[in-house]
Amino acid sequence: MATRHFLTLLDLSKEELSSVIERAIELKALRNQGIATEPFRDKVLGMIFEKSSTRTRVSFEAGMAQMGGSALFLSPRDTQLGRGEPIEDSARVISRMVDMVMIRTFGHNVLERFAEYSRVPVINALSDSYHPCQLLADIQTYVEHRGNPAGKVVAWVGDGNNMCHSYINAARQCDFELRIACPEGYEPDEQILAAAGDRVTIVRKPADAVRGADWVATDVWASMGQETEQQIRIKAFEGFLVDHELMSLANSGAVFMHCLPAHRGEEVSGELLEDDSISVVWDEAENRLHAQKALMEFLQEQSA
Repeated sequence: MATRHFLTLLDLSKEELSSVIERAIELKALRNQGIATEPFRDKVLGMIFEKSSTRTRVSFEAGMAQMGGSALFLSPRDTQLGRGEPIEDSARVISRMVDMVMIRTFGHNVLERFAEYSRVPVINALSDSYHPCQLLADIQTYVEHRGNPAGKVVAWVGDGNNMCHSYINAARQCDFELRIACPEGYEPDEQILAAAGDRVTIVRKPADAVRGADWVATDVWASMGQETEQQIRIKAFEGFLVDHELMSLANSGAVFMHCLPAHRGEEVSGELLEDDSISVVWDEAENRLHAQKALMEFLQEQSA
């Protein structure tokens, strides 16, 4: 059986995505009931971090432990990847020693090259192009709070970044309408956008995206690696703060999400972030754990 990888949401069929989300909700319930599930006994996850992260490391490492396995944290200082060894060679070696590999990196091509030469499943834990694991958690969170997102309206307010790209793919996979509000010059990738067809529209005013929406999401304006652009981006994104006033334009019962970390007072107001009647960001963060456990279980079964 061919090895299955998860580099974007499109690596799962719509049916498989739905199944993973259902399993994530089930695993969360089992965890809350104190019922152990250990399908990864004697299994090892290699975690390659070229970009640091709180939620990614804790969720994957805790997830493997909860499922009976173990995880190895590998920074650029800990591997030959940081000393010039070809990615293909590292993939050949590492994949002979572990059962799955998670990579958090810059260029998406790093993931593609590693996956091509890996014997075991490779998971995209973030690249400059996509953040599909976060979308698994976001979809799970919406399903838990409001049900099936098919036919709903989702508003993305902010940069056309890796999160935005994964929301575009989610619109295709979950059959919802996505409205992206971004300033000129900060649009998502043209090819990713074109592939989604009329499921996705670009607007310039946040109000035009949020009006009548069921689900509103945003992210920081300057992602990791863009810190030198911070002041330029603050000026470009003036008026793109998501707060209670903007959320009042959304449908009754609309939820707010943010992948975190958040810059209160920039892309989101502190008051909205802490409003549990609208904001589901803490459930969203927790669900990284459960969604990734379900994903790893699926990939292991598919590649056995």
